[in-house]
Formats: sequence, structure tokens, C-alpha cells
Amino acid sequence: MRALKALLAGLVLVVALYGAACAGIYTAMCQPPERFGAIMAHMPDAAFLILPFRPFWMSARAGSLKVGAAAPDFELPTLDHTQTVRLSAQYASKPVVLIFGSYT
Repeated sequence: MRALKALLAGLVLVVALYGAACAGIYTAMCQPPERFGAIMAHMPDAAFLILPFRPFWMSARAGSLKVGAAAPDFELPTLDHTQTVRLSAQYASKPVVLIFGSYT
């Protein structure tokens, strides 16, 4: 009986630790990219095998835009940094496709 209680207590502890790790990773995924990268730099390799990274990532980074919705306004410097381009000013009446990614 005592061994069963110890086993049950151990199981509850493992489930609680797993839940805390999942909550921590999801919270980290909701942070800005620089902060998330700093956190992930300290993540042990075994965590990638144990925790459900893909579903968490897809949920944390899903965003709220829908197909056909207006893009949020933003401005960026031109490549030569001589001026800025504002989405709403330059492209208000034109269809725009925004592609964000890394091409390195």
C-alpha cells in the first residue's frame, strides 16, 4: 500500500512537472523573437523530444488575421535608409502580398 502511494505521488509529480514545462515553453513562444531565441538557446536537446513544440508554435504564432483581411499598418526603411515606406500611404489602393521569412 505504501509503495502504491509513493508511485502515485511520483506520477502526480511527473505530470505536474510536464505541465509546468509545457506552460513555460508556450509562454516563451508568445514572447518577441529576440526573447524567445534567448530562452531557446538554453533549452536542453531532450526537451525537443519530450515537449509538443509544433502544436504550441502553431498556436502561439497563429495571429489573428484572416485571409482577405486588411494588413496591419507598418513602416520600414528603404534598403538605402534614405526614406521610409508606410504601407497605408504607398499602397492604400493596391492589392499587396506580404511575405515574411528568412532567405539566408
